[in-house]
Amino acid sequence: MKQNFFKYIFILVIIALIGGAIYFIYSNQQNRVEGAKEENKTNEIQMIDNMRLGVSGYDTMNPLISNNKAILEISKLLFEPLLTITQDYKVELDLAKEWSKTSDTTYIIKLKEDLKWQDGSKITAEDVRFTIDRLKENKSVYSYNVAQVVGVESLDNVTIKITLQKEVPFFEYNLTFPIMSKEYYSGEDFFTSTKIPVVSGKYRIESIDEKNVILVPNQNWWKKEQETLKLNKIIINRYESVGEMYKNFKIGNIDLIASNNPNLEEYIGTIGFNTKQYLGRQQDFLAINCENAILSKVEVRQAIKQSIDKTNIVASVYRSNYEVSDFPLDYGSYTYTKVEDKFKYDATAANKTLTDNGWEYKNKVWQKKENYKTLKLDFDLIVQSSNENRVRVAEIIKSQLEQVGIKITIKKVNDSQYQKYLENKNYELILTGNYNSLSPDLTTYFGEENLANYQNESSRGLVKELNNLTDEKLIKEKIQKLNEIYQEQVPYISLYRAKETVAYSQKLMGDMKPNFYSLFYNISGWYRQ
Repeated sequence: MKQNFFKYIFILVIIALIGGAIYFIYSNQQNRVEGAKEENKTNEIQMIDNMRLGVSGYDTMNPLISNNKAILEISKLLFEPLLTITQDYKVELDLAKEWSKTSDTTYIIKLKEDLKWQDGSKITAEDVRFTIDRLKENKSVYSYNVAQVVGVESLDNVTIKITLQKEVPFFEYNLTFPIMSKEYYSGEDFFTSTKIPVVSGKYRIESIDEKNVILVPNQNWWKKEQETLKLNKIIINRYESVGEMYKNFKIGNIDLIASNNPNLEEYIGTIGFNTKQYLGRQQDFLAINCENAILSKVEVRQAIKQSIDKTNIVASVYRSNYEVSDFPLDYGSYTYTKVEDKFKYDATAANKTLTDNGWEYKNKVWQKKENYKTLKLDFDLIVQSSNENRVRVAEIIKSQLEQVGIKITIKKVNDSQYQKYLENKNYELILTGNYNSLSPDLTTYFGEENLANYQNESSRGLVKELNNLTDEKLIKEKIQKLNEIYQEQVPYISLYRAKETVAYSQKLMGDMKPNFYSLFYNISGWYRQ
């Protein structure tokens, strides 16, 4: 009886083990099946090969005629220039195979061999000449690029000679306008043509209608074999207003928008998308008249700089939409290297700078006797009355300077008066701004007729040397020396610069690295999930 009991127990254990083994095998098989299903599902949703953009106020896809910022940005995917700009603002060959500056006013550009338009016809030197002639003939966003061009000659089928009226520092940065086909527009008015433009870039225009513009890969793009595009279609939706475009981004009908609107969040919210910000080229600064008897003294300019809290100004007036700036090229240019700022904001240090140079704080103002005259730190600050934010900034600067005993009288002037102050340079202090060049040209700040009336042989010599350099290492070295002079001598006080924002869907994948020149670096690796 006892033996039978153990026998039954043994049989039950064997059955349980066999059952367990069967369940384990079945479970593993099911997991593999489910895993395969999940993998297939993932693969199914992993890549969508189209992207949706938006344009409000559509005018034309011809970049030499369009005034629409979004279209001009998109046109960089369609039309190629002689030279292009990299993410860190270097010039880089594009349609051009090489270029050289043969004199102060002469440039020779040679095109790559066998470049083609989307229809298979060849891109030639005549196309470049045709494009420059159109830019000179009619007002265009790119007309400034060729404003000093007085002659364009086709030396052969792929070689162009460009002659300038006068030397333009770093003129190569101007060779970034889109090249158009001469033959394609033969026999008709370029500026009134309704033809869909023929292109040379990575994408071409497949169709245009009242609702959208469709872009598809250009099979004759010269880099087609080097760069595989994951996006096989780009749909540009047309909207009547910016508000309508923002609304469609918010509900997921657009994958990417770019804006310099400081109140963008009020329109699209803060959730459901990613953002990338980059520094814009608009920089505000305080220009100091270095010909003024008192402001010509470097310690006075240094003390003014030490008294201004730029971080407080940005936080009070512009919040997170602007960033503190310390040099005209600090927007991302490869030429910029931050140098030690010995005169950064420090009110106590400002007092010491003045005391160490013989100034005395007396009767609530800094003063000093020199040649039987009493000099006082009491200045007028010019500001444009129509620019409300700058007026607020001027008021903060006045408050900050007066806290250390430097008196300021704000003079709010109308636009016409403001321009005269700038042209005649007859101010003491002026709150102004500049749209910084993409090139490393600092003539505005250090040239012979610079805005601050700053006379310095070293800086002027460096600027002249820069204008004849093409070696990136040497350019960077000269710029660093100019930056050191800028920080030490304080002819200007850089304040802040605006930020630009790219907002994009969380389902848009790829390496997003926009800058002011282009939003679409690395687009060949972009796709949607």
